[in-house]
Amino acid sequence: MKILIVEDEDAILKALVNKFIGEKFSVLQAKNGEEGLNLALLNKPDLILLDIILPKMDGMTMMKKLREANSWGKSVPVILLTNLNADEKIMKGIIENEPAYYLVKTDWTLDQVVEKVRERLSRV
Repeated sequence: MKILIVEDEDAILKALVNKFIGEKFSVLQAKNGEEGLNLALLNKPDLILLDIILPKMDGMTMMKKLREANSWGKSVPVILLTNLNADEKIMKGIIENEPAYYLVKTDWTLDQVVEKVRERLSRV
């Protein structure tokens, strides 16, 4: 399975990439929403792990553009990763763009993220 991780914090990105490679996933990575959107549309990963606060294009905008791009973009599972509590704007984006999950970074371990990814991919 191929996943795309879009995360601008180097330590978190490295930890996620290493964990998923160790779990035998094919991993693409991007450090901003613009790069993430381009990689997603070009490579069509099976799932996207997406930070909300990103340079160049935030995660909510990237997810919205992805959903509008084509039929693949409309249906690809997205798991949002954030340090933010879900305010009204975030909740509106979540409802409109239907990510698979919304995870607050401080509330999960790497094993739990892998478990969520596997659980979501098992439904494809």
